[in-house]
Amino acid sequence: MDEYYVDLHIHIGRTKTGRAVKITGSRSLTLSNALTTARERKGLDMIGIIDCHSPEVIEEIMELLETGQLAEKPDGGLQYGDMTFIPGSEIEINDAHCNGPIHVLAYLPTIERMKTFSAWMSGHVKNIHLSSQRIYTNATTLQKAVKSLGGLFIPAHVFTPFKSMYGKGVKQSLNEVFDSDLIDAVELGLSSDTQMAESITELSRYTFLTNSDAHSLGKIAREYQKIEMQASSFSELEKALKMKGGRKVAANYGLNPLLGKYHKTVCANCLTGQDINAAACSHCGSSKIIKGVSERIKELGGDDIERPERPPYIHQVPLEFIPGLGPKLMNRLLDAFGTEMSILHKAEYSELLKVVPEKVAYYIDLARSGKLQIEAGGGGKYGKVKVSDKTL
Repeated sequence: MDEYYVDLHIHIGRTKTGRAVKITGSRSLTLSNALTTARERKGLDMIGIIDCHSPEVIEEIMELLETGQLAEKPDGGLQYGDMTFIPGSEIEINDAHCNGPIHVLAYLPTIERMKTFSAWMSGHVKNIHLSSQRIYTNATTLQKAVKSLGGLFIPAHVFTPFKSMYGKGVKQSLNEVFDSDLIDAVELGLSSDTQMAESITELSRYTFLTNSDAHSLGKIAREYQKIEMQASSFSELEKALKMKGGRKVAANYGLNPLLGKYHKTVCANCLTGQDINAAACSHCGSSKIIKGVSERIKELGGDDIERPERPPYIHQVPLEFIPGLGPKLMNRLLDAFGTEMSILHKAEYSELLKVVPEKVAYYIDLARSGKLQIEAGGGGKYGKVKVSDKTL
């Protein structure tokens, strides 16, 4: 088996004509820029772009195929240099069975099947050009549509307080909304990790994914996974999610949950930390309290049963969080080591010392081993890296 670094949740902010796809996405987050950044700067081996149902995005993909910049792979997926691109779509479900909106991810093996899926979706959404649109059909109908095209169906950022399966979408169980047999994996999201999620009994059958949910170029690969496969293709990815023939997710690399925007319970008005049972904010009196992911998972936690063996979850702090690591030093690192994956996984500490100041090298080494101290985030505000008083 070979090892591949994979981020399966990257948005498109704008098409090349400037048309919005993900409205909250960066204007520079175009298809071409996402492909180039993911391959050349980040060093990823496989990515999923999840706004490929948008007609203008499909047109751009077709143009890249015609010019030879993309090529279709026999086992599914698109080849961009030495990186594989999996076309996907993010969709919002809020049918009669839902307690609140739920975002899900659908991936398809070929652009032709994505065209078919886009055409089907256009009859069930108000604006097929935009990302994360509400679909006016029930969840199981959507699941069956995805599976009929040979696709993968994955609930997205499942614990986020807003627009997720456990955030508000279901009261207690995914079976309230979904056909559990038509789910291929679950995406944990930025405010949880394997140790937190594995307490939920009904998730024991699914592979956990850690993806960036990137709304800008810089956020690509802030979370990702290492997958062991025989090749980089859609069919191999599917086998890895189902742990067939030795293929598997070998490691999850993600933010310490404390860095996530929704880890702790806070007041929506002033972001002051709150007790889960508080009726009003102890600081400003507001009654709008956002329940943190950590508290929600405790509510959902199952019995103390034997858990499946899972890959390690490495609390790796993204390079952008490193104290003192500005653009100039980052460019020095990239010039020396090529990509961010090389900096994080291949560069020895002694090699880092030759490129950046000792304190920055020290923080990078702590960050990639998950040893930086973190101050918890919540209510939509990211956590912070605590700077050590260590004298170098």
